[in-house]
Amino acid sequence: MSLKVSASILCADFSKLGEEIKKCEDAGVDMFHVDVMDGHFVPNITVGPMIVEAIRPLTKLPIEAHLMIEHPWDSFESFAKAGTDIISIQVECYGQRRANSREYNQYPKEVDAIDAQKIKKDIAKIKSYGKKAFAVVNPGTPLCIQDIVQDLDGVLIMSVNPGFAKQKCMPEVMEKVRILRKTFKKDIEIDGGINDATAPQAVKAGVNILATASYLFGAADRKIAVSFLKNLK
Repeated sequence: MSLKVSASILCADFSKLGEEIKKCEDAGVDMFHVDVMDGHFVPNITVGPMIVEAIRPLTKLPIEAHLMIEHPWDSFESFAKAGTDIISIQVECYGQRRANSREYNQYPKEVDAIDAQKIKKDIAKIKSYGKKAFAVVNPGTPLCIQDIVQDLDGVLIMSVNPGFAKQKCMPEVMEKVRILRKTFKKDIEIDGGINDATAPQAVKAGVNILATASYLFGAADRKIAVSFLKNLK
C-alpha cells in the first residue's frame, strides 16, 4: 500500500488556518486529521464540526475527524454534514472500562474487550452517511477488534495516550501494528509522536498512514519533511 501523510492540524496556527492548509497541500500531504476532544474522554478540549466545515471549502483532500469524545454516536451526523470523509471512533467508548479509567478525570480510558454488536451498529451508521469508518485503539487497550475488522475501512493505533500534542511515541504499540497487518489489508494509521525517528519503525511494522502534528508544523521545510515520510520503506 502506498504511504500517506496526514497533517494533524492540532499544531497548526489557527489564526492562519487557511494559509496552513495551503502550505500542507503544497508540501504534499495526502489528508488532514482533525483531533476532536471534549474534556471528558480526554482532559483537553479542542474543536468541533465547525472547524471541519471551515476547512472543507479550502481543500479537496480527505478530512478525518478523530472523535476523542464521550457518546461519539451523537456527533456522526454533524461531522458528516460538515464534510468529514473519515470518522474515527475510540473503541474505549464501547466496552467496560478498567477500574482506574471509569470516572471523570481518570485517564487514559482503557478497556479489555468491546461490545462488538454496539460498535458494528455505529460503523454501519457512519457508512450510511457515505463516510469511511475507522476504529481507534488507545495504547493501553489490547487489540480487541477481531470481531469488527471486517466492517472497518481502517484502524488507527494510538502511539501516545490521547489528549495532548507533542508527546513521545510509545514504541511498544508497534507490536499491535505487526499483529494487525498480518491479516488486515486495509488502512492502518498511527498517531502520536510520529517524526523522522519513529516513522520508520511504524512503516516497518505495517502502517500506511502517518498522522503527524508537531513534526510537520514545526519543520523548517514541510515539503522535505513530507517527502521523507512518504519515501520510507
